Amino acid sequence: MKSSKSILLVEDDKVDAMTVKRALKEIKVTNRLNITNNGEEALAFLKDSENDTPGIILLDLNMPRMNGIEFLKIVKKEEGLKRIPVVVLTTSKEDQDKVDSFNLGVSGYMIKPIDYKKFVEVVKTINLYWTLSELPDE
Repeated sequence: MKSSKSILLVEDDKVDAMTVKRALKEIKVTNRLNITNNGEEALAFLKDSENDTPGIILLDLNMPRMNGIEFLKIVKKEEGLKRIPVVVLTTSKEDQDKVDSFNLGVSGYMIKPIDYKKFVEVVKTINLYWTLSELPDE
């Protein structure tokens, strides 16, 4: 990622979280990675003034307590949070999930590949896009 801002991963599956961490390391992304296990934890993280605002949120949809769509409905209404780019990184291929996600302002929707090398390519694509994108400073 171009900026020094952190990355927030909202992911309840520990194996998937470790895979994202490993893929980021493999493509030499040095931004700090913060991991929360569901939408509730992610909201608490984002609202805690002790934490820096992340440069991007990687969001799973299927999580306990508060899923990704519920999280998006709240985040995209909050003045201080709504401009943070969110990329959905999920196993869900459901058209309704895609429609709901884009209606709620996500920047991208990526299906998690099962194959690790393909997973790294997805993370590399996300990184390339955000490295080239011009985002407002706030």
